Amino acid sequence: MQIQPPYNKPFSQSSEENKDVILKIIAPLLADRQTLLEIASGTGQHAVFFAEQMPQLTWQTSDLLESHSGIKQWLNDANLPNVLPPFQLNVSEDTWPNTRYDAVFSANSFHIMGEHNVEDFFKNVSKVLNDNALVLIYGPFNYNGQFTSDSNANFDIWLKNRNPQSGIKDFEWCDALANKAGLTLLDDFEMPMNNRILVWKKSKKRLPQREIEKMNRIINEANKRGISVSELADEVFREMFE
Repeated sequence: MQIQPPYNKPFSQSSEENKDVILKIIAPLLADRQTLLEIASGTGQHAVFFAEQMPQLTWQTSDLLESHSGIKQWLNDANLPNVLPPFQLNVSEDTWPNTRYDAVFSANSFHIMGEHNVEDFFKNVSKVLNDNALVLIYGPFNYNGQFTSDSNANFDIWLKNRNPQSGIKDFEWCDALANKAGLTLLDDFEMPMNNRILVWKKSKKRLPQREIEKMNRIINEANKRGISVSELADEVFREMFE
């Protein structure tokens, strides 16, 4: 359903349409978290919606400077006590904050970024994470070098026509960068409109390579069967006790 946009501030139709399905996935994951950094807050719609629905979280917004005015409009209108004004953050150029957070969230950013930006994201993100913190990334991803739908393939063409450095990223490549940064994949959720939510966790110490390879085999099996990693784990557990 097309939502009538407000005329006094920036508006993203996709953020309006995906906020409920994203919340359904991330709310249980963030139930015991207190602080979160959102990277690429965009219009600010997600920040005010998620912060209102998860009042235990202090939600820190961030984005390029040109987006700050719109984000502040959404924050001022919402007047929530647990959303903080944005600071400037280009993942490749700006100094990352000294603060550590219990989670980092970003939606529809990786396919806008160039590969070097995603590499810099993973190089730096661990610096702002507490032990056992989560990294949650929403958006489209390729698997085994293939688009998951014709619409994603067409979307990738459109992205590259706007900016040749942008485009849908390969899941396996992102996961390898995350592993190198000390992050372990917890789950890979299938979402509407050929999107995913990838969830990584920062470990106190890095997993051995054999454990990372074992996890990747489990993820690949779940993807082949069209289910999440947690659903596969539940299925294996049930079989053990039947």
